[in-house]
Amino acid sequence: MLVNVEDIKVKKRVRKDLGDLSPLKDSLRTYGLMNPITINSKNQLIAGERRLEAAKEIGWTKINANVIDNLDEISQLELEIEENNQRKEFTQDELIEGYKRLDRLRNPTIFMRIWKAIVRFFTAIKDWFLGLFGR
Repeated sequence: MLVNVEDIKVKKRVRKDLGDLSPLKDSLRTYGLMNPITINSKNQLIAGERRLEAAKEIGWTKINANVIDNLDEISQLELEIEENNQRKEFTQDELIEGYKRLDRLRNPTIFMRIWKAIVRFFTAIKDWFLGLFGR
């Protein structure tokens, strides 16, 4: 559900230091919001303060939010802690492997470029043939 950023109320939070929001702002600009923030029906933030603040700083007026209702104060605090506590960063090896795979996709070998061109060619012929004679 899209919510006006200015309508979201941020009450007392466990996290005091939001850290450097620059990478998150760049990510929001490039990929959008991958994980909605979480609010209650009174528009009080339950989880996602860094995402909310980054969105504000880049000028967003609306943000996607999941609304969870009928939670007491204890449950809301548990959700805030759980959301932040259960994240696991990539290991150094996982991160290196991910960037290697990304580099191979961005910079394919000549063989892969030729192969993809062949696949595109035959896909275009198939689509043309199906367009002429129906499916």
